[in-house]
Amino acid sequence: MKNVNLLILDDKEENIISLSALLADVQHINIISSTDPNEALKICWKNDIAIALVDVQMPEINGFEFVSLLKSNPKTNHIMAIMVTAISKEDRYLLKGLESGAIDYLYKPLNPEITVAKVTSFVNQIHIQEEIKQKNIALEESKRELTLAKEEAEEARKSKESFLANMSHEIRTPINGIIGIIHMLRNSELNDEQLDWIHRLDVASNSLLLIINDILDISKIDSGMLKIENESFSIRQKLEELHEIFKLKALDKQLSFEVDIDSRLPDYVKSDPLRLQQIINNFISNSLKFTEKGHIILKAKVIEQSTNQSTIRLTVTDTGIGVKSDAIEKIFLAFEQADDGITKKFGGTGLGLAIVKRLANLLQGKVEAKSVYGEGSDFSFEATFEHAESFPREENLQKKEFSKLEKFDKLHILIAEDNDLNSFMLAHMLESWGCKVDNVKNGRQAVENVNNFDYDLIMMDTHMPIMSGFEAIKAIKKIADPTKASTPIITISASVLEHEQAAAYEAGADSVIGKPFDPFDLHQKISRLISKTRMTS
Repeated sequence: MKNVNLLILDDKEENIISLSALLADVQHINIISSTDPNEALKICWKNDIAIALVDVQMPEINGFEFVSLLKSNPKTNHIMAIMVTAISKEDRYLLKGLESGAIDYLYKPLNPEITVAKVTSFVNQIHIQEEIKQKNIALEESKRELTLAKEEAEEARKSKESFLANMSHEIRTPINGIIGIIHMLRNSELNDEQLDWIHRLDVASNSLLLIINDILDISKIDSGMLKIENESFSIRQKLEELHEIFKLKALDKQLSFEVDIDSRLPDYVKSDPLRLQQIINNFISNSLKFTEKGHIILKAKVIEQSTNQSTIRLTVTDTGIGVKSDAIEKIFLAFEQADDGITKKFGGTGLGLAIVKRLANLLQGKVEAKSVYGEGSDFSFEATFEHAESFPREENLQKKEFSKLEKFDKLHILIAEDNDLNSFMLAHMLESWGCKVDNVKNGRQAVENVNNFDYDLIMMDTHMPIMSGFEAIKAIKKIADPTKASTPIITISASVLEHEQAAAYEAGADSVIGKPFDPFDLHQKISRLISKTRMTS
């Protein structure tokens, strides 16, 4: 604990000696003395004096005047002044001392116990004040560091979001072109070998799309942007659909894929069917990747059940390579594999199970992994689901070759897209639907074309050079001709970030479609917009 500087001011040396001796046993003080008030003022200015014991009766400058001088100077006004006096104890003298700035009185002859107690008390008070001061400084520093950390975190979040948006756009744009060409080739005359090539190309492009989706999903979960949508659905139907999807993939590897569903499984439950499917998809895909022979079984078992809810465990069991016991927890960490050699042999980002664990938490459930190395693994998800009476059924769109979809009635469509492959693919698709198509490569050309020609619909890419899609939409909406200004616009965005899609609507877009897009979804959007436009015109 830091020593406190204490000044004794008395015009008589013997008084200083006796008071110094009296205070010798007080801890944490450093005594400085003077018999001259002017010298004492200089000492106070130059040294960090905390307490001053001031004699009242002194020549030239008395104690009251000395204390007043201390309190009038910003460098010394913090000093605790205690008057030491042998004069009358009348109230008027006490008031005079307090008015000058003193905080207490000691009366001669000094009582040793009272003197030591008072000085000790003031020393402790100073130490407490210093401690509070240091804590306030530390608190302010901590507050400043927290503010700085928050600002840095926000800046990092924005940078990350910007990077993800750019990465999404740069990867999804060429994938959209590739998938579009696959659709076009499927509409052409192909032999069996060429159909097999197209199938393999489709699998490869979808694998690439899955990787970018995994990266975006885990980022959205970690930033709290991923929302859980509770709706009624049938788990049994969902499991049967997954069986149909994966049994062919299992057959390709000469594996048996079975589904074992508990008879007590409720008809309908409330949860997020998309995210639940994502969890099971990851489990099954993992098993397919790491199982070379044997079987994969998807089990649905009711653990507990009441009138209103059921606790259900969904387990995927395989006879794959298994996981070593010391690596079982590692597999749920982002960008991690149980063994570094796994990535080289089997591929993958190491994000699948990390996403599963985060999704399980969002669904208020838990995941568990059991494995015997070299024999197989069990991956399970367990959660409590609220029962539901029924769920709205969506009409299944009868998907066929896009070129065989209903043709539009002489639509003139403008495509604003800077990527040649995407522009070519989209134009081919629209022309197969009976549309007349114009192509431009940036937003400025799009605005010029709208001014010069009449269009029934505009397909606008959001990211383009010279003038972006957002800027072009705003410019089109400001055209004086109300017919041109109200031309329906569909933005084509490679970004899956909600705020960017919302920005398209804020700019004036009538609909948004993401890259890569489903031709049937695009056909429906165009049909709805054209019908709506013709009804209002």
